[in-house]
Formats: sequence, C-alpha cells, structure tokens
Amino acid sequence: MNENLTQKRPPEPRLEPDSSLDAGSQALSEALRSSFGIVKLVMAILVVVFLASGFFTVGPQERAIILRFGKPVGVGDGVLLGPGLHWSFPYPIDDVQKVSITGIQKVGSTVGWFATTPEMELAGAEPMAGPSLNPAQDGYVVTADGNIIHSRATLNYRINDPAGYVFNFVNASNAVQQALDNALLYAASRFRVDDILTRDISGFNEAVRRRVEQTLNKQKLGVIVEQCSVESRAPRQLKEAFNNVLKAEVARGNILNQAHSYENRVLSKASADAESRVNLAQSDRVRLVNDVGSRADQFQQLLPQYRENPKLFVEQRLTEVLGRVFTNAQEKILVPESSDGNQKEMRYLLNPELPKVRTEEQRP
Repeated sequence: MNENLTQKRPPEPRLEPDSSLDAGSQALSEALRSSFGIVKLVMAILVVVFLASGFFTVGPQERAIILRFGKPVGVGDGVLLGPGLHWSFPYPIDDVQKVSITGIQKVGSTVGWFATTPEMELAGAEPMAGPSLNPAQDGYVVTADGNIIHSRATLNYRINDPAGYVFNFVNASNAVQQALDNALLYAASRFRVDDILTRDISGFNEAVRRRVEQTLNKQKLGVIVEQCSVESRAPRQLKEAFNNVLKAEVARGNILNQAHSYENRVLSKASADAESRVNLAQSDRVRLVNDVGSRADQFQQLLPQYRENPKLFVEQRLTEVLGRVFTNAQEKILVPESSDGNQKEMRYLLNPELPKVRTEEQRP
C-alpha cells in the first residue's frame, strides 16, 4: 500500500536557476576575496612598519636599556647598549630608556624659597611682601638659632651608573631633587642665621653638598655631583631689620680690622725695635770682646819688653802717649828729669794766640 501511495505522488517541480542571483554572488565573492587580499596586504605592511619602528639609535654620549614588560633585557654589562643602531620590540612590549653618561643633569630645590615666577626671575624682581609669611605660598628654612630665612639650591650632577640610575628608582631625577631638598633643610638646621647669610656662606654651601652626596651614595642612585650652589636671603618682611644688622656687622668688622691692623703695626714696630736693639747689643758685645782680646794680646806681647827694662819701657810708652795727646801742638819740648831725681816743673803753651794782622795805619 505504501508503494502505491509513493507511486501516485506527483513529481516536484524543478526550479530554474536565477542568472541574476548567480552573478551577484560571484561579484560579492570576488569583492570579498579582493578585500581580504587588501586587508592581508595592509596587515602585512602594518606588521612590517610595527617591527621597523623598533629600530632606535644610541648616541655616542648615551647608553640605552631595553625593558621588556618592565624587566631589563640582558644580564650584567649586557644590559647597557652602547652607541649605534639597535632594535627592540615596539611599545608596549619593550620600552627603551636612554641615559646620558657625559651630559650634565640639573635639578633645583625651591622648598625654602618664596613663591615667584620665571618672568620675575628674569627681570630680577620680587613679589610684594605681605604683612606676614604665608606658609601656603612661601617656602622657608629654620636655622639652628630658631630664625626663618629663604634658601634655594641648584645641583648639577652626572650619571656614572646608568643601570642603577634607571632601575633603583622609578624617577631618579625626582629622587635627586628630594635628596637636595632634604640636604637644604638639614644643613640650615645646623647653621646660625648670621653664618648662612654673611659669615660662613661657603661653609653652608659645602654642608649642603656633603649631605646630598651622602644621601645619593646611600641610595645608590649612580650619580656624581659636579656642582652645588646655594642662595640665601632674609625674609622680605624683615629685609630692613636684616639690613641694619648687616650694616652693624660690617661696621663691627671694619673696627675690628682697624684694631687688628693697629695691633699688627705696633707689634711689628716693637719687634723691629727689639731686634735692632738686640743686634746693636750683640755688635757692641762682639766689638768690646774683640777690643779686650786685642788689648790682652797686646799686653801679652809687651810684657816681655817691660820685664827686660821697665824704666825704658815706661819712657817709651809715655812718649807715645804724649805724641798722641799733643798731635795738634805746634811746638813740642821734652824736659828730661834732673839728675838728682827731683821732678822738674813743665809748662806747655797749648794753642798760643795767633798773631794779629797789622792794618795799613799801623804799618810804618
């Protein structure tokens, strides 16, 4: 019975293919095929461009470090890339950090300085001072004697360990600036206000630099300090009072300098006089000793002659003495002793009166 039903079912009608639908499908297929080809070509170009963007150049004064997903690529000295052309995966796979090894880096600390603008700095002007210090805008440092002043510092440094400079801190330049801020506040708390402003400016600068170097070495930042300069000023609200103190300090210094100059002059003169007198006494001493020594030698030489004939010796010495005494006498008369041994009276006319010159009237 089923076979009869199957045989009696009418045959299904055959559909003729739509020529317009086949052409559209083929066109769409061709368009999609072309689009996919273009997309593949564009993607290939993008991949090439993406990979080519990974090339970078390291200058002769630089070193580079490749960070792949935040970790350095390489081990030991191989982490640092020298000058030349290098390649790495583009960001965000790799990140290239370039560090200057000879260039001078510069940071400034204004933690203790009043609020100002670059225009005012160039013009050499200062903002108007209010009736009191505003901690919200004006920075300051506290000195060892409890005074408040303004102070700022500029630090020039050079990187000598690029790996330590990059890896030890997320932002090493900020770490250097924080070390400078700390050094400025630390050094100010150990110096008196007069020393910072006038008496020991160089000592304060050196204390700031020494503190910065200690902090940087302790943190192993891999930098070397080249120069550290510090500028300090009195608060603008007390500028006149500080100027008066400065004038008094200058006057005090001038008076002390004058006193020290007078002291040195007097001491030098006294030392010179003392040395002159000592030298004169030494000369007199030497001369006297030599004179006494020569006289002693002379007496030693004359002693044998005296012992041979004392009387003749006395007469000879007397003649010599009289000759020296009467050197200028015009006439010399020698009166011998009498034969009976009595002394004869001797009268000498010394420097007789000069003869008077006759005038014309007195002449015959």
